[in-house]
Amino acid sequence: MKKAIVFGAGVSGKGSEKTLKNIGWEVILVDDKTGVSSAEAMNILENEKIDIFVKSPGVPYTELVKKAMDKNIEIIDDIELGYRFKMENNIPGKIIAVTGTNGKTTVTSKIKELLELAGYKAKVCGNIGFSFSETVLENRDLDFYVLELSSYQLENIKDFKADIALIVNLAPDHLTRYKDVDHYYDTKFKIKNNQKENEYFLVNSNCENSMKRIDGKKNNIIYLGLDKKSSDQIAWLENGFLKYKDEKILDANLVSLKGKHNLENMLFIVCVGKLLDIPTEIIRDFLYSTKTLEHRMENFYSFGKNTFINDSKGTNIESTRFAIEAYNNPILICGGSDKKLDLVPFAKIIKEKVKEVYLIGEIANKLEKDLIDLDYPKERIFNLGELEKVVKLLKLKLNKDEENIILLSPATASFDQFKNFEERGRIFKELVIAYFK
Repeated sequence: MKKAIVFGAGVSGKGSEKTLKNIGWEVILVDDKTGVSSAEAMNILENEKIDIFVKSPGVPYTELVKKAMDKNIEIIDDIELGYRFKMENNIPGKIIAVTGTNGKTTVTSKIKELLELAGYKAKVCGNIGFSFSETVLENRDLDFYVLELSSYQLENIKDFKADIALIVNLAPDHLTRYKDVDHYYDTKFKIKNNQKENEYFLVNSNCENSMKRIDGKKNNIIYLGLDKKSSDQIAWLENGFLKYKDEKILDANLVSLKGKHNLENMLFIVCVGKLLDIPTEIIRDFLYSTKTLEHRMENFYSFGKNTFINDSKGTNIESTRFAIEAYNNPILICGGSDKKLDLVPFAKIIKEKVKEVYLIGEIANKLEKDLIDLDYPKERIFNLGELEKVVKLLKLKLNKDEENIILLSPATASFDQFKNFEERGRIFKELVIAYFK
C-alpha cells in the first residue's frame, strides 16, 4: 500500500486525505493542533517509506517540508492531486483556473454563476473554500470545475493545466512569503504551465507586470484590457461599452457591479463566456443583474444618509485603492497584519481620496506615521487599534443627515486580530448593526 503524508488539516488537507484514502492509500494527516505532530512526522519521514507529501497551501516551508525535500519525496498540493485523480479516472469536465492579485474571487464566482445560467453544471473550488481533489472525487459529472488559485496553490503544481487559465492582474503582495515581487509574480504565472495550443490563456494587456512575462506570441494567448493597447486585443472598453471583437456586449453604466476594477473583472467574464459560445444576451442579462459578493464592496447597512460598505476582502493595497476610487471621498477603516510592504504609496492614496481614516491592527502606527509625514491632517486620523473602538466612535460622530460612505477596506490581511477576512467582515457588520440599529 502506498503511503502519503498530508501536512495541514484545513479544507485542502482534509480533502486530500479523503481523496487519497478513496484510492487506497495510507494517509498520515499531520497537524500540530489536531493530527500527528510535526515532530512525530519527522520520525516517520526518517524511518518509513513515504511515496508523496501533500502540503496544504497555507502551510509554510517548515523543517518538516525541508526534510521531505532532502529525502527527494515529491511535494505537491491538493490542486495537483485533484488534477492527477481527474486524469487517471478519465473525468471529462473542463478546468477554468483563475488567479491574480485582485478580483479573482469575483471573477471565479461569477464565471460559475454564468455557466449555471447558461445550463452547464459547474462548481467553484480551490482557494474559494472547497478542496479541488474532493470536488472532483464527489462530482464526476460536472461540465466545468472553476478554480480560484492563490500563488500558494500554484507553487507545487507539476502536471496541472487548465483548459482556460487567466490572470486578472498583478500587484505587490505576500512579501513575507516570497523573496521579492518578481518571485511572487512568476509563481502566479505558473497557472499557464503545460497548456497546449487548443487551450486558452487570458492576460490583462493593461497590466505591465503580466505583459512583460509573456514569452513570445503564441496562438492560445487572449489579450484583453480596459484600454485597447494593440490590434491583438480581443476585448476592451470603448465609449462606455464593453466590447468583444467589435461587438458591443455591455453598457458600462448599466452593470450591477460598480467600480473600474469590476469593469476589468467583467471583461474576463465576458471573454470566458464568448469562448464557450454562451449567447451575448445571456452574458449581458447576467452582468446587468448579478449581485456583489459578501465582503467585497458589500453595501449592507444605512444610518440616515450614511452608507456602510464591507470590503473586508480588500487584503492588499491595490484592492483597497480600487474600493476607495469607487466612492467619493469615503471615510476609510483600514489596517491589519504587517506584510512588510512600503505603505507610503497607500498613504498617498488616502491623502488624495479619503475624508477621514480610522486605523486598526499591526500596521496602524506605521501607516499613521506615513500619513503625518505626508501632511495628512492629524485631526482626520483616528488610530484606535480595534474595530469595535472604531465603530463606537463613529456612532458618536456620525450625523444621520450628513451623507457619508463608511468603507471597511483594510488593505492587508486579518491574521493579527481575526481568523480570516470573512470573520473580520462578519464582525464589522455585527458591530455596525449593534451600535447603529
